[in-house]
Amino acid sequence: MSHVGVPRGTVRKRRSLALLTAGVLTIPALAGCSSDSEETSRAVPQDIAPAARDRVADGSTVNWAVDAMPTTLNAFQADADTATTKITGALLPTLFPMDAAGHPKLNPDYLESAKIIEREPKQVVLYKLNQQAVWSDGREIGAPDFVAQWRALSGKDSAFWTARNAGYERIEKIERGSDDLQVRVTFAKPYADWRSLFSPLYPKEITGSPDTFNDGARTALKNTAGPFQLKGVDKAKGTVTLVRSPRWWGEKAKLDSLVFRVVAPKDRTKALADGTVHVTDIDAATANRIALALRDGSNGQPLTHGPGADLTPAAALRSWALAHGSDEKQAEIAQAAREANRKAVVAYGAEQKALRGYAVRKSLEPAYTQLALNGESGPLADDRVRRAVARALDRQELAETVLKPLGLPAKPLGSHLALAGQPGYKDGSGALGDQNTKEAQALLADAGWTQGGAAEKPKDTKAGSEAEKKDAEKEGEEKKAGTAEKSEKADAEKEGEEKKAGTAEKSEKADADEKKTDKTEAEEKAEKKAEEKADKDTDADKADRAAAGSDESAASRAEGLYIVGQDDKPGAGPARSAATHVLAPSRDAAAQSIALLRQAGAVSGDSAAAKVTAQDKQPGGAAGAYAPVGTAAPAPASVKGPLGKDGKTLTLRFVLPAGPGSQSLRGVGDRIAAMLEKIGIGTEITKVPDESYFKDHIASGDYDLALYSWPATAYPATDGRPIYAKPEPATDGSLLVEQNYTRVGTDHIDQLFDQAVAELDEKASRELMKQADARIWAAAGSIPLFQRPQLVAVDKKLSNVGAFGFAAPRYQDIGFTDRQAAGSPADRKK
Repeated sequence: MSHVGVPRGTVRKRRSLALLTAGVLTIPALAGCSSDSEETSRAVPQDIAPAARDRVADGSTVNWAVDAMPTTLNAFQADADTATTKITGALLPTLFPMDAAGHPKLNPDYLESAKIIEREPKQVVLYKLNQQAVWSDGREIGAPDFVAQWRALSGKDSAFWTARNAGYERIEKIERGSDDLQVRVTFAKPYADWRSLFSPLYPKEITGSPDTFNDGARTALKNTAGPFQLKGVDKAKGTVTLVRSPRWWGEKAKLDSLVFRVVAPKDRTKALADGTVHVTDIDAATANRIALALRDGSNGQPLTHGPGADLTPAAALRSWALAHGSDEKQAEIAQAAREANRKAVVAYGAEQKALRGYAVRKSLEPAYTQLALNGESGPLADDRVRRAVARALDRQELAETVLKPLGLPAKPLGSHLALAGQPGYKDGSGALGDQNTKEAQALLADAGWTQGGAAEKPKDTKAGSEAEKKDAEKEGEEKKAGTAEKSEKADAEKEGEEKKAGTAEKSEKADADEKKTDKTEAEEKAEKKAEEKADKDTDADKADRAAAGSDESAASRAEGLYIVGQDDKPGAGPARSAATHVLAPSRDAAAQSIALLRQAGAVSGDSAAAKVTAQDKQPGGAAGAYAPVGTAAPAPASVKGPLGKDGKTLTLRFVLPAGPGSQSLRGVGDRIAAMLEKIGIGTEITKVPDESYFKDHIASGDYDLALYSWPATAYPATDGRPIYAKPEPATDGSLLVEQNYTRVGTDHIDQLFDQAVAELDEKASRELMKQADARIWAAAGSIPLFQRPQLVAVDKKLSNVGAFGFAAPRYQDIGFTDRQAAGSPADRKK
């Protein structure tokens, strides 16, 4: 992945990077907190075959499939990926891992306590470390490690090649507390997401110098502090091997070793059948194979699927006849084909038998898929067109398309900044509105896209000026009453005198003056109305920017609602820049490439949202759908073919990955295209190689519509800001987009993020995030569709591993539940 125009060490970056899956729909926790303005939601539980530690056998090795060898073991570098995250999770301290509800929870293996002890005049956090916590070389974990990591990630020293510094740049100093086990961190500016810092925590030997930080930690970690330690990295074999750490002070790891092995998604079914891997993410097709294997194994019937299963009796008879016919050449070809098919059937049957030893653990991944709308230029620069696209989508249908066949709950997602089950989750989609074809058509009509617009001649400045001039001359032409009168009139105009040439002429002039006066008054009224509207919008914006205790009504504060039409002007959007500076996406983006999301809950049950929307309903128009508010547009009765404007059809470039694992994603894209066609929007679907999908299209802005995913985070104020920050022009004329690949943002959204990240009251910070989410919905640059499905194939004898959901794995608890399973690989295949 390229990071165009970004100096190393200056990038603010989302913690878990963009999940741009290579199209593979990897097909995980519990009741979230609620408040008066919060939805009580429950996430899909994790599926890990939980077992008490006394039931898990000691010993053995587990092979865990990853997409690729980690390019670095330094989680703070731009090319860190999902493999980096998995490996470092078993080797290094994570002070506040996410729990099953997606909330950061103190890790007692490393901390006795951590809390804010002072708020004024400056925020001070005191960490009390576990007295037994040591690095693998025996040195105590302490303040020097915190100091070294802060200096490396603060952004003040450009010699450190860092992918992000969010939060670290707010620290003023780090000191030893009353003893060596206390670390006192003082912030120059308040930081609500302080729990996100120092995870993972690296030893000072790595973060203490640019050389060890930039290069030394890419392929080796000599000093670690986890239940496992790094034994070796073998690029030729594609393996990273971890072994039980003798210095680990916590509960002993059950496994002798844990091997992360590179297995391409297309090869994972065979790897499972061969016993090469015991744990791997899989797609829906492989999950179906395992389900069939379990079914067939229980009923003992011949296989009705696989190679040759669709061969009809007639085709089988013809094949036999050709193989035994008099035409030797045809017989040879037929015999070879029959032999190849026989071998394929035997191999398939053997694989199916081996697959009976696996279970499919399934849940919802802590990540969501969105439809991204590039608002930098073209039709989507007009917010009314973006909103029309969003209002045309049946997100419930899209969620069901992906999740229902897997037996997973198919509810659309309602937030950009939290997933169902997380504290602070609130459906903010009411700011945009439900699916409504008529209102979507009305928005397009208001934006000037009409049925006959494609046939119109493009507007031309010069031609238009000449036409207007001729019309003006025609309207200002005097009725001729003779040569003398015409000459007299011309002289009068030249000298600036008002000479009367009879009652008729006087009447004409009086009428003209009256018309001119009426026009002036009309213009003045329009200007006055516009000024009043601008003042009204300014007041509304001020109210939106305020915190939870602003002048807004109690209902609006509670719901965090924002109705479309109250933000930026319609059609206002920056022209595509000559160049775009893309700030490093995120750790997981290097190895992955697309998937799907969820969307918002129904607004019909939200009385406050319905009330606010109804206030802006205009006769013949869509409620709360236009900017400025009150602008009504007639909704066409029906649409046949793409709409147009100024001689151009309304057609959007829809970019999708072409890889073999992207079939489900492309299916979702096809459904979206069909939904848009109903309102007159055409789509040009372009399928591109997976490896170039993100780098050459999403990050560079070469698309109108695209599907990609973002992971969940426990720190939306920090991690969400670069994704939705308003793009800013750079000094060289390019556009700095951070991670906002839709190029859609507002100052108000940025301000809400800034307020939330500095708000130390957790409840108030969440309320600000809900307000920000409502504005993000209204801007319609990113439309959440559904939460990603998570399917993991796991050896049936393994426990405490599978679809983890929000929670981080406890690597020390993973193991086999019987002694034979913990023996040799041959034993495990029985």
